[in-house]
Amino acid sequence: MTADQSSRDGLLVNAKRAAELLSISPRKLWEMTNCRAIPHVRVGRSLRYPVADLEAWIEARTIHGD
Repeated sequence: MTADQSSRDGLLVNAKRAAELLSISPRKLWEMTNCRAIPHVRVGRSLRYPVADLEAWIEARTIHGD
């Protein structure tokens, strides 16, 4: 994701958009959310995913070559 992409998506995205951004299935996203493996926020009864936190989560798990 780029800064330009983040500004188009806003601060929080729904599960469908988060799964698309991460290139995973909605079911896999739900599994990761359920075991608290991925950053998420509850807004009332809805779950949302902070784009900036998803970017940081990806960066922390990226394996950089030599």
